[in-house]
Amino acid sequence: MRGPGLIAVALLFALPAFAGDLIEQASTIDGDTIEIHGTRIRLSGIDAPESDKLCRGDDSLQYRAKAANALDAFIAGRPVRCTPVGADQYRRTVAVCSINGVDIASWLVRAGLAFDWPQYSRGKYATEQKEAERNGRGVWAGSYVVPWLYRTCIRNGGRPAGCSDDANMHL
Repeated sequence: MRGPGLIAVALLFALPAFAGDLIEQASTIDGDTIEIHGTRIRLSGIDAPESDKLCRGDDSLQYRAKAANALDAFIAGRPVRCTPVGADQYRRTVAVCSINGVDIASWLVRAGLAFDWPQYSRGKYATEQKEAERNGRGVWAGSYVVPWLYRTCIRNGGRPAGCSDDANMHL
């Protein structure tokens, strides 16, 4: 077996051993990752600012990214349903997760707390992102750097303050 078939088999073995959906209480790891019974779950199709990233609000003052705290408050001990769709490079389960039928990733993007990540979402959350931008919610209230460019800057030796504040990096 070669090519895509081999990759599909390898991906199957990389996923934690569970069948079907997970429906349990979850704890928040960061703005786009939760944990259920020791299994780290990356929300599919979005990317939230890193916890050490600084964003600049409409008052031009920097503030710590709020995605993780907002996600924790949104979950608030309620059962989360996650449908696994794959695994990421860190062997975390990637899943579409919801609470009472509300897609958590959609909620985060609509609130301006995360970005639609087209590389992985194929634009699934683009409408929510446009709505958040149009209404100046969350990161859209000031300047920002999309999380994937922020991480690249840090990997290349940048410091959080410098990597957080380049308004041209999100173009």
